[in-house]
Amino acid sequence: MTLTELRYIVTLSHERHFGRAAEKCFVSQPTLSVAVKKLEGELNIAIFERSKSSVTPTPLGEKIIEQAKKVLIEARTIEELADSGKNQLTSPLKVGAIFTIGPYLFPHLVPQIHQQAPEMSLFIEESYTAVLRRQLREGELDAIIVALPFNEPDVITRPLYDESFVVVMQKDHELSKLTHIKPEMLPGQSLLLLGEGHCFRDQVLEMCPALSNQKGNQIGSVTQGSSLETLKYMVATGLGITVLPKSAVGNLDSNLITTRPFTHPAPSRTVALAWRASFPRGKAIDLLLDTAGSCLLNP
Repeated sequence: MTLTELRYIVTLSHERHFGRAAEKCFVSQPTLSVAVKKLEGELNIAIFERSKSSVTPTPLGEKIIEQAKKVLIEARTIEELADSGKNQLTSPLKVGAIFTIGPYLFPHLVPQIHQQAPEMSLFIEESYTAVLRRQLREGELDAIIVALPFNEPDVITRPLYDESFVVVMQKDHELSKLTHIKPEMLPGQSLLLLGEGHCFRDQVLEMCPALSNQKGNQIGSVTQGSSLETLKYMVATGLGITVLPKSAVGNLDSNLITTRPFTHPAPSRTVALAWRASFPRGKAIDLLLDTAGSCLLNP
């Protein structure tokens, strides 16, 4: 039994497909398949049930996979402890961010980190909060940047910055005549939102009780987009209005689109950094905290 084999079965349990799991592990499908079969033979059990369309862990396999996750985390902790005795700003740092933060923070964060720690390469990833939570918990990422609230056992969370929301519309839209927008005005408009799974979508729905109450019967008046950038293009074509975090409005086409703030108190979100309490590279975390907290204010 090797750590590599344990990594294979954990990845396969996530992907439920030998081809995708092999790609994630950067090996060929036959290599991964043979290794999994070898481990099953060594343990004399079936870890997975296989069919033409899917791969599913057996009940006993689920328990073994959960234990494998713990073993891999402990193995990474040993490596991290060894690194902590060296220069903490030389080893690669794996940082994740949710889709509505990464594209606007990373272009500023990466060069500033490189300037202060040129030997510390950054592995960056964007995903949903739920995926980043799992990757952090299982040691696939060292730190993640998410919107609060975010609670996870044995994880430390520190706020980085607050940013308000703004309404984005075509320049000739009726709401452009106003200096500020009230949240209760949104249900009467064709509203463009991100799809299910994005926490920013939930924040927009929660900021206006009327929108939340209409989720069940009038959500058809809301058009969904796959990213904040897509929503801006949809606004430009006249499909409706949208709500964006202030950091996402920097590259708007001012000939087509304009923005308006909300009335006080303006809806907002708190962006935070989260990392495992056991992560030993405190200097790397401190650098992230100092840099990410200020780089959007001073790009």
